[in-house]
Amino acid sequence: MHVVRLVMMAAVACGAVGLVWAQRPERTPASQERRPGTTEVRPGQFRAPEFPPPSIVDYRPKPMLVTEAHLVPKARYPVIDIHSHQRATADNMERLIGEMDALNLQVIVNLSGGSGDRLREGVEAVRNSPYKDRFRLFANVNWSNVGPGFGQKAAAQFEQDIKAGAIGLKVAKNLGMTTTKTDGARLHIDDPELDPIWDMAGRMNVPVLIHTAEPPAFFEPLDYANERWLELALFPDRRNYDPDQVRFETLVAERDRMFRKHPNTRFIAAHFGYLAHDLKGAGQVLDAIPNMYLDVSAVLYDFGRQPRAARAFFIKYQDRLLFGKDAYQPTEFPYYWRVFETTDEYFDYYRDYHAFWKLYGMNLPDEVLKKLYYQNALRLVPGLPRAGFPG
Repeated sequence: MHVVRLVMMAAVACGAVGLVWAQRPERTPASQERRPGTTEVRPGQFRAPEFPPPSIVDYRPKPMLVTEAHLVPKARYPVIDIHSHQRATADNMERLIGEMDALNLQVIVNLSGGSGDRLREGVEAVRNSPYKDRFRLFANVNWSNVGPGFGQKAAAQFEQDIKAGAIGLKVAKNLGMTTTKTDGARLHIDDPELDPIWDMAGRMNVPVLIHTAEPPAFFEPLDYANERWLELALFPDRRNYDPDQVRFETLVAERDRMFRKHPNTRFIAAHFGYLAHDLKGAGQVLDAIPNMYLDVSAVLYDFGRQPRAARAFFIKYQDRLLFGKDAYQPTEFPYYWRVFETTDEYFDYYRDYHAFWKLYGMNLPDEVLKKLYYQNALRLVPGLPRAGFPG
């Protein structure tokens, strides 16, 4: 047992008050009369704190709620992390294996494998190690000088990278957002010039794991109605709301058109396709695009705040989901195990600037956990090692 204390957010900085108020549904027209620095204490009645309020950064209430805690340092079943950027080298493999074994991470897939000589060096480092069944690499495409004929050349290089030992292709978020063609125009995700690359993945029977866009809140104004206000205030490069920048909806539409255009290629949308906040919408997209799959990397905060809806979704679409973490931080993996495996309530996310709300356990059935943790990945990615997993 541990004690968690719950205090209502009633006296915070003017900015924080605005954040809380802006997310509350309007109950009466009088709610629109709230003055900055006040909060609604009764319908249509507003009051300012008697004392100077703390800022959103400093306000860290200690909840009074008493709950049970079931920490899960090690996953119940072996896990394939399909979305990592941790490079395995002769210098760090021993340390990595110790950390992975403690977490029950059986395989880490480094999505930042590169191409050409860099990729071959990474593959050889794994092949020549005692841990050749614990690491794999995806190849990448260099999006420089995209013009006529680029797609064919990139596809040919990708084919060589697969033959050299890569087991898939990772596409970063710059495609669609910041990459331009030689004529200066934005390179669209569904640009026909890129078709040979996606077709090559289908012919080589390897998946494409693609990061498209960013969380929808990153495309919205930096005001007190934005639930990611603190994160956007901390990280300027995550602000995508300038009128000259491409919109979230545009990027997603381009991605989905590209997926439909290449039905013989398996696509894994990173970060749940940034649809974890809208599970109904996510289901509609999966229903419409049968060659699309989702990894759960870096969006645990959305599953954990809607555990009942998320549990139902994971059960319904249990064959379409893969585990991924993104940043390799051993202390953060147990938060995933706890959300997926327990019924715990009201516990912290591992980065408070990322999600100021609490998490709840989903208590997924064992058959769903197995598919999420390793079975779906083994089915979708032929190049993964098979050793170390239950029959």
